Amino acid sequence: MALTPSNMLSLGTKAPDFMLYDTVSDQNVFLNQEKGKKGTVIMFICNHCPFVKHVNAGIVQLANDYMDKGIGFIAISSNDAVKYPDDAPDMMQKNAKKEKFPFVYLYDEYQNIARAYDAACTPDFYIFDATLKLVYRGQLDDSRPSNGIPVTGKDMRTALDALLSGNEIPQDQKPSIGCNIKWIS
Repeated sequence: MALTPSNMLSLGTKAPDFMLYDTVSDQNVFLNQEKGKKGTVIMFICNHCPFVKHVNAGIVQLANDYMDKGIGFIAISSNDAVKYPDDAPDMMQKNAKKEKFPFVYLYDEYQNIARAYDAACTPDFYIFDATLKLVYRGQLDDSRPSNGIPVTGKDMRTALDALLSGNEIPQDQKPSIGCNIKWIS
């Protein structure tokens, strides 16, 4: 497993629009359907990555803490499901139910959305404001599968709290680190 950092899309970038298949509801959904009134978190995750497995409970807790405050949450898997069958839509649905995801879990079959967001790794996190302009990209927190630091979501919570209170979001943002997205060859 190669450690891959986020590409750190430029702050202020408008969220690329999309329509993707939601493996939980078995329907296609649009970004505008799932965005939050006050902001939107978009996460590139997958089922098999140990870095994602490490933070699953943390992202569920984060979503549960902020969805009622007007923040929308969207998870997307863009991995090559042919070479990585654990990341296929049926397995995504099973994982979403097992982990109790309170958000949609979308399948980016052709990887166009991962490319549009310049996503590089799983997990890769983005926070957009109410107008869908990027205000945060990077890590959930400093926890990694083997470093003994608890998953708290500290970095994203700081950004979300600042967004909700109208304060400036810290510009010092650390890239997320995880497995590379499994690109179709």
